Amino acid sequence: MTEFLQTALTFPTLLYSILLAFCTIYWLLAATGLVDMEAIDGLLSGDGGGDSHHHATDSAGLLARLGLGGVPIMIVLTVLAFFGWMITYFMQLLALQHLPAPLRLLGGIATLVGALIPGVFVTSLLLRPVRKLMVKLRPPVAPSILGRVGTVISPEVDGKQGRAEFADGGAGLILQVRITPPGRFVRGDRVVLLEHDATANTYLVISESQFNAH
Repeated sequence: MTEFLQTALTFPTLLYSILLAFCTIYWLLAATGLVDMEAIDGLLSGDGGGDSHHHATDSAGLLARLGLGGVPIMIVLTVLAFFGWMITYFMQLLALQHLPAPLRLLGGIATLVGALIPGVFVTSLLLRPVRKLMVKLRPPVAPSILGRVGTVISPEVDGKQGRAEFADGGAGLILQVRITPPGRFVRGDRVVLLEHDATANTYLVISESQFNAH
């Protein structure tokens, strides 16, 4: 037990031990309902203000290239942390601890970085079936509402803020809408949904008269 702890808490295994401990605590809290899984996953994806759109797009693109598009980032991170920990643990146990101090440090850095390559490959291989299962379980996509006409209900709509109401045959839809700068709409203006930004969950709109002119 002492040797196990010493190896797990020694560089480079220590960094993966911390990451794996974080993932373990996350899943324990998620199982008890104390954390919002979708909120945490969105935070790690880069959702939020500022440059979050670009960060989220980059994250989604990277996962897609690995065949993991649609798999929650926390699942990917947990599996990657586990295999990274396994690789660094056994490298430290069987080889690194027997090297002189300077070589041990260099070997540790090389192992820390090098563990990502097989770790990413194995993670991608194992989680591709999970991705396919999640695609099958995903609810059907609702009919597109692009092209619908609505009314601005916020004081104004610009490139950063704004809301508009659209009829849907029921209680109505209140959506976050944006306009390409330097344009601006005010309350009561009639607008048309032109494009959906899935990352920020906002809609690009243009005026009804401009839409009809096309």
